[in-house]
Amino acid sequence: MWSGLRKPMGVIKYKMNIVAIIPARGGSKSLPKKNILPLAGKPVIAYTIEIAKSSKYINRIVVSTDDQEIAKISKKYGAEIPFLRPKELSGEDTTTEAVLKHAVEWIEEKEDYKIDIVVFFQVTDFFKKVEWVDETIEYLIKNPEIESAFIGCKAHKNFWKRENDTHIRATPFGGYGPRQKRTPLFREDTGLGCAIRSQVIKQGKRLGNNIKLIEKEYPLFDIHGKFDLWLIEKILTEWKEDKFN
Repeated sequence: MWSGLRKPMGVIKYKMNIVAIIPARGGSKSLPKKNILPLAGKPVIAYTIEIAKSSKYINRIVVSTDDQEIAKISKKYGAEIPFLRPKELSGEDTTTEAVLKHAVEWIEEKEDYKIDIVVFFQVTDFFKKVEWVDETIEYLIKNPEIESAFIGCKAHKNFWKRENDTHIRATPFGGYGPRQKRTPLFREDTGLGCAIRSQVIKQGKRLGNNIKLIEKEYPLFDIHGKFDLWLIEKILTEWKEDKFN
């Protein structure tokens, strides 16, 4: 089922095998087939594949799916489908880490193709920027001691969590002064940009111990339901451009 796609690296001197892995299972209760629903003239997954194709460094793009229709559409837009994901890794409780580990080990064992860096993408996290993706990859290329680099969104809000029947502050309370003077928190958004050394993935982890969080500020659009899909289509069609660039 492998499509034979190979994309030359933008920076030849590194000679690293940098593989994008895009998990996209067929089942979804909240929004069935959400990975391939039409969105402003293209299936949802096409946007993520196109970002991966635009990277200066990624030389393989692999979609891990259990669904023949997703496989066909992904291949049409330029991704490889070297395998169909097994049923035991396609349930609602399957972790992203298990899916990534399976993909890396399958490619290395079945194709004898050693992967140096994995670039993880989440299909439903929208308005990715290729320059952010490349920034995470470049950080690993230039810093051998770093195991993973990912995008983190700066937030100045006060957060709470529920414990038993009450709510308590999740973070130290710094008062209600101007947002610029508060100590920010950072939301982990690996779906927008995350580069990981393959040995970390093979340990069943998404992030290693030595990490680089790349600070950004941006709104997050994540497709979970019909309203999310409608809103993103409005932005894409009525603004006529990516206002988040």
